[in-house]
Amino acid sequence: MFSDLLRDHCGLWFSPDLRYLLEKRVASRVRQLGVGSFAAYHYLLRHAATGDEELAQLVDEVTTNETYFLRERNQLSALLHEILPELAARRRTPGPLQIWCAGCSTGEEPYSIVLLALEAGLHPGRDFRLYASDIDRTVLRRARAGVYRAASFREMERRLQAQYFVEKDGAWRISDEVKRHVCFAHMNLLKPSRAGLLGPLDVILCRNVIIYFDLESKRRVIGTFAEKLRPGGYLLLGHSESLIQLSSAFQLRHLRSDLVYRKPGLDEPRDAWHALAREAASSFGPEEDAA
Repeated sequence: MFSDLLRDHCGLWFSPDLRYLLEKRVASRVRQLGVGSFAAYHYLLRHAATGDEELAQLVDEVTTNETYFLRERNQLSALLHEILPELAARRRTPGPLQIWCAGCSTGEEPYSIVLLALEAGLHPGRDFRLYASDIDRTVLRRARAGVYRAASFREMERRLQAQYFVEKDGAWRISDEVKRHVCFAHMNLLKPSRAGLLGPLDVILCRNVIIYFDLESKRRVIGTFAEKLRPGGYLLLGHSESLIQLSSAFQLRHLRSDLVYRKPGLDEPRDAWHALAREAASSFGPEEDAA
């Protein structure tokens, strides 16, 4: 019953082999509230005046928020050095490109993009605007605070950490130079009405998020992304995720640094993608082909 409730609300799916994990985390809320039983807690979620607020608390309790700075760095490199220059060159109207990090957790991903953009000589705010969202209000508060412990820096060079963070009492606070360029918002990916506030987008990152959804919820979320992206826009998923059996609205694009998904442009017939794939493959060197 709890699994169905969470799936319907936000797409989170707990398979039978994860029942113990869901039970443990629901039990934690039962104890904290002192409601006495799982049945009483389920009734509270479905019928009490505070049900919506408590459902948000339960989502915070059961979500997994493992992340760190510069995660899957090759893909971030592809975004900054291949995707954004391509989109800027094809842009028909002036203004910054629009990027959305969907499922941003504690903020390491969007802050990584801004940090690497500054390193690459780009100008956040002028070259692109960055929006970040998550369903978990607790992690959003941490993202807005921008204070991190050592585990978040496992893939970051000490030079970058020293340049863009200030250490105090064993924690590291991100500099305002980076922080001011990320706009955080609370958003449920299964309820796309709030995504409409973002307007048309050029790039969406939703990395290591949909792996926690059931099949139908994945399709709904990917459908929302397809609607939000401009023709020619890019969708970046985690390396363990794919759109096989989920959507035909995107085509796999081979870049120098990574593989990503792209929504075809208005003037691009589907057959042209075969030639595009061959051209991209031929641009790899011998070592990259071997890899």
